[in-house]
Amino acid sequence: MKFGGFQKTSLIDFPNKISSILFTVGCNLRCPFCYNGRLIINPKPPFLSEEDAIKILRSRMKYVDAVVITGGEPTLNSDLPTFIRQLKDEGFSVKLDTNGFFPDILEKCLPSLDYVAMDFKTSLEKYKLLGASDTRNLLLSLELLKKGSVDYELRNTTVPTIVMEEDIPKMGETVKGARRFAFQQFVPGEALDETFNSLKPYPPEVISSFAKIMRNYVNEVILRI
Repeated sequence: MKFGGFQKTSLIDFPNKISSILFTVGCNLRCPFCYNGRLIINPKPPFLSEEDAIKILRSRMKYVDAVVITGGEPTLNSDLPTFIRQLKDEGFSVKLDTNGFFPDILEKCLPSLDYVAMDFKTSLEKYKLLGASDTRNLLLSLELLKKGSVDYELRNTTVPTIVMEEDIPKMGETVKGARRFAFQQFVPGEALDETFNSLKPYPPEVISSFAKIMRNYVNEVILRI
């Protein structure tokens, strides 16, 4: 594996833990609102190797107790499960951020994970706007999380036009019975599709209304707005 970015410290990316963040390169989707385009479209070196990442994390153990692996899309890497086991052996708690399209890799990672944040970006029929013509693997990953023992959340960035009020009940029916669903605010700027940089985010009360609908379907709804 190789990493295109490293954030020394985060107080918000891993629930109740202080973490460092590793950013993988490459992604199977092309979400027009993505702000990490440099990681997925022709990523350029210097890259951080697994070995160097472990060395840096060891040196920071007195400051952080957890590692978040995000992207890009980490589960593109077949060696991800082995790397996560290494992090656990080093004594870190590990959280994985994923779009859910590689359930085989996710399943191999789960025994070594402490938390998973899986994107649920919109209603299934609108995933074609994000570059996905088939969502069957996403649904397989959803079932893995719902039936498993690892703590998790489903996560949605409330991008106008991509997520609308009529999408919420459709999403709710798909994820029904999930443990936790988090809505987070869309922040324009550096989007993969430049037209999204001028898109006005939803006001907080609109996102709160989305959350009210979603509470009919899942056990817990979180707002990050």
